[in-house]
Amino acid sequence: MEKIALSKLREALQSERFVITSELTPPKGTDLSSLFAKSDSLMGIVDAVNLTESHAARMAMDPVAVGHLLLDRGVEPIVQMTCRDKNRIAIQASLLGAAALGIPNVVFMGGDPPKNGDHPDAKPVFDLFASQLLDVARSLQRGRDWTGNKLKGIPKFCVGAVANPGAPNLRAELDNMRRKIDAGAEFLQTQAIYDVDTFEKFMEVAEKSEVSILAGIIPIKSVKMATYMNDKVPGVSIPDELIAKIAKAEEEGNVAVTSIDIAARLCREIKTMCKGVHIMAIGWEDKIPAIVQQAELQK
Repeated sequence: MEKIALSKLREALQSERFVITSELTPPKGTDLSSLFAKSDSLMGIVDAVNLTESHAARMAMDPVAVGHLLLDRGVEPIVQMTCRDKNRIAIQASLLGAAALGIPNVVFMGGDPPKNGDHPDAKPVFDLFASQLLDVARSLQRGRDWTGNKLKGIPKFCVGAVANPGAPNLRAELDNMRRKIDAGAEFLQTQAIYDVDTFEKFMEVAEKSEVSILAGIIPIKSVKMATYMNDKVPGVSIPDELIAKIAKAEEEGNVAVTSIDIAARLCREIKTMCKGVHIMAIGWEDKIPAIVQQAELQK
């Protein structure tokens, strides 16, 4: 019997309430116990959980398989699909497989180059851009593959993409965002933000697009992490004052408390500007409930 993907995320995005998503990384191996423990702990806290596709170009279990198993546990998955590893044939095959397994949500992105990961000699694919992946998904949901061949059984997804409010060339970023929206994106999850003024300027234009924006929040775990993100992650700019707070917290031994405070403050300051937040805790998933509570994101 064919499974129908009913997206609770779509229902949340179309409602009046604030939406919260998070992110988990499938394991390098078959032991899912840690991921299950984290996903179970987030039930009732977040609306859905992203599952990365070989995050940072480091080989890991296929997120479609993990997403299917999370559905069995009552957790709503958002499966990430990148342009990096698959051509247009494989992407369409993966989407049909995801639909057959009841996956309700997919978010498309470029993906990190293989040279940066743990298989640096792997050949990158990048057959399509993210906006084209969205167009592929739209075509499938209309009953045709990307070359027009008729499907037997039609998939249904809530589809999204990513955006970068801190991109050096904001005009180009907004143009790219528009292409994604025109191709069918229902929501956009952003790169991590730390500067509220920069995000506000982005939203002044983005909110006119009538697409749900989920602002990226990454708790700062250390000065080393902050420095790395400033140096290596495009569009991320952690202000010196926040780095100074983390440095002081490292000296006093209360980094987690300070990091939660910073993340919660950012959430409070932006929650009137966007539809929701996407909290990427990167191993600190146990801190998400505190962030959500301190930011008063749930009513």
